Amino acid sequence: MTVSVKDLTLKFGALTVLDKLNLDIADGEFLVLLGASGCGKSTLLNCIAGLLDISGGQIHIKGRNVTWEEPSQRGIGMVFQSYALYPQMTVEGNLSFGLKNARIPRHEIAKRVARAAEILQIEPLLKRKPAALSGGQRQRVAIGRALVRDVDVFLFDEPLSNLDAKLRADLRVELKRLHQRLSNTMIYVTHDQIEAMTLADRIAIMKGGTIQQLASPAEIYNRPVNKYVAGFIGSPEMNFFDGKIDGMDFVADGARLPLQGYEFTRGRTDGPAALGIRPEHIAAGDAARAMPFSIEANVDLVEPMGSDTLVWTKIGGTDVRLRMDGQATVGRGDALLVGFDPSRFSVFDKASEERL
Repeated sequence: MTVSVKDLTLKFGALTVLDKLNLDIADGEFLVLLGASGCGKSTLLNCIAGLLDISGGQIHIKGRNVTWEEPSQRGIGMVFQSYALYPQMTVEGNLSFGLKNARIPRHEIAKRVARAAEILQIEPLLKRKPAALSGGQRQRVAIGRALVRDVDVFLFDEPLSNLDAKLRADLRVELKRLHQRLSNTMIYVTHDQIEAMTLADRIAIMKGGTIQQLASPAEIYNRPVNKYVAGFIGSPEMNFFDGKIDGMDFVADGARLPLQGYEFTRGRTDGPAALGIRPEHIAAGDAARAMPFSIEANVDLVEPMGSDTLVWTKIGGTDVRLRMDGQATVGRGDALLVGFDPSRFSVFDKASEERL
């Protein structure tokens, strides 16, 4: 393991922010810490970086206990949300400043700066100052400043959140290519689920200072461990029906949805439950006829989105969203046959909200 966090506890007075948190990150892995504001993801990153003094537990990097070492001694490079570039220096000066302070030989500094500039495609910008750069170019320079340190672990704290949508998408691709090229361990904090799903080898979804689920993007998307994770991942979010399990059916608003084909995680038990299904897993029209369960519903609202169309309808007393092809011709008030495949369901215990 490149990074190992063992029983990490962080307290601010009587407030416990992180409580005995454990996390192992493999060599060369791209791990994303994902969660809403205040969940503890940036706090955890700052603990790994050494920017916060922890209250208990240990942090190991490359097999070395760095719990009480200074950030500069931990073998990490960090990229923050703000670019934090020196405005009076050129790009080349910003990249080399930390190396000069560390008394790295001049020829080695030039070699590292040239390598970082090549990787990030900022070679034509080396003589410019930050004021003459776009937001995306400034963020590349900020990443380059971490790259020149030649470290084992890179830490990113929401580095794309200050950029517009197109720049975020462009730099997201560049970050993924950068990881594929370098194969360094990267830990990345974000509240943006698209960034998490597209970048990560594994995602750690956090809530209230704890890790709710740690798994691959596909596992989290298709088999969320609890209702919170299921609702947090996905845009638009998963549809939920409140009801109960009765034998091999889920019963809600008088309708019985068969559960044959659903893989229970903890075994089937009768009782109150919530059933979730993602909008893109609901069949509509002719495709619904082949589903084990189908029902006719009226269209309430249509949101054309170009590549697909989001359709709102109501089943029983529950608002339901489903995703259709962008060329679908449906309108408000139309009758629409919708169908469900039980293998696509996620069923949660009503009390604990854990996956069943």
